[in-house]
Amino acid sequence: MKNNVSLSDSGWNLQSSYTQISDKLFSELKPDAVTNPSTVIVNNELAEKLGLNLKSISEEDLSNLFSGNSLPHGSKPFAQAYAGHQFGQFTILGDGRAHIVGEQVTPDGEIFDIQYKGSGRTPYSRGGDGKAALGPMLREYLISEAMYYLGIPTTRSLAVVETGEKVYREVPLKGSILTRVASSHIRIGTFQFLAAHKDYEGMKSLLDFSIKRHFSNLKFSENLAIEFIKAVMQKQINLIVEWMRVGFIHGVMNTDNSTISGETIDYGPCAFMDHYDANTVFSSIDTQGRYSFANQPSIIQWNLVRLAECLLPLIDKDEKRSIEIAQNLINTFSSLFKDKWLQMMKKKLGIKDQSEDDEELINNLIKWMQQKKPDFTNTFCNLMNYDHADDEEFEDDEFNNWKREWKKRVESKEYLDVMMSCNPTLIPRNYLVEEALSEAETDGKFDKFNELNEIISSPYHLKKVNIKYLETPSKTNIPYKTFCGT
Repeated sequence: MKNNVSLSDSGWNLQSSYTQISDKLFSELKPDAVTNPSTVIVNNELAEKLGLNLKSISEEDLSNLFSGNSLPHGSKPFAQAYAGHQFGQFTILGDGRAHIVGEQVTPDGEIFDIQYKGSGRTPYSRGGDGKAALGPMLREYLISEAMYYLGIPTTRSLAVVETGEKVYREVPLKGSILTRVASSHIRIGTFQFLAAHKDYEGMKSLLDFSIKRHFSNLKFSENLAIEFIKAVMQKQINLIVEWMRVGFIHGVMNTDNSTISGETIDYGPCAFMDHYDANTVFSSIDTQGRYSFANQPSIIQWNLVRLAECLLPLIDKDEKRSIEIAQNLINTFSSLFKDKWLQMMKKKLGIKDQSEDDEELINNLIKWMQQKKPDFTNTFCNLMNYDHADDEEFEDDEFNNWKREWKKRVESKEYLDVMMSCNPTLIPRNYLVEEALSEAETDGKFDKFNELNEIISSPYHLKKVNIKYLETPSKTNIPYKTFCGT
């Protein structure tokens, strides 16, 4: 039986401001009880940032807490409703296997959603079982934490528990629940949900709430809708540029997976690129390459168009005028993105000053990478003269000719410092992730997972680690595929 536990000494300080926006946007319900929960991992570093002291809580109480069997004091669990364009097709959606237990207010006054993922059926499950398997939850924990330490805006993972139950996909799997932390779970699809219901009073409330939560500097703007779109667009540009900086491919950039906060969310069929190919796709269901590495900028622009469409009635009372304003605004995306991307690439190459030849220099490198398929991460490690990045591709004459031209641009002594600040020496290599998850799922052992989780916390420091974390994996004709886990 569930019960609200005080845990008064652990620092919970929950509120539920989101539920004041519109009754349409959520359904109150508690997570399902589970039979025999056990804690796999707790992120005590993140807990401290949230103002929580979880180290003093017993293993049994932690397992009950993060499984939803017990709920922290002040929690009022609910599942969110939202819509989304999934691979371009509009659908009414919602949290089909997740419950937000509340918004934690930290000692510094920051607000974070605390969400259980895999915690049972909701009104939005659409025939699903509401459960999650251990492997996908460990993947989200590992990759979201890697993204955090890479300096990329992201939701984070507070805990993973096993439920003691089986979930059934192609085969029976170990059940699991992830506790996800986000600055909010407001998505482009949240606005789409209200637009689909033509609830523009609710839309105005959601806009006001979003600005208060994420863009308080806009509250005195003459036209809140316009300034909000501008702010969200800049957040998304910054995010996608950061993804491309480290070779990250999200894999399922539906509008329900695009947060207005600009955080990476929903780590399903995601992965980091090893051998460079702009057309790389990891998702098993993305057969057309809609969400490939190179398509990520155009897809986020497409998603932003959907957001602007929702807000048209709030931009201007004259529909024609509103459409014109929104179109002109969205049309600035390409130049804004290109400028931000060029800044990022120049930093990856250690270029500090300006030259009209920089874009050509960058494009020539990318053309060579597309042709020769070198390791993305280690291409830049090679330019920083790291010993582990000595793959045979870098002995290519064309590459060495390019390096001579590049060297002319980075004659200052500071170029290496610039490069080291944004080029990781290691990423969570796909085969190592799979090894860690397989060992955890099949054998119940977490040594490889814990070791990899520790290694990824220092991605920019070339420390003494097993060379397998740094070397380029062998090329294979078998494409790497990831799955959404539902």
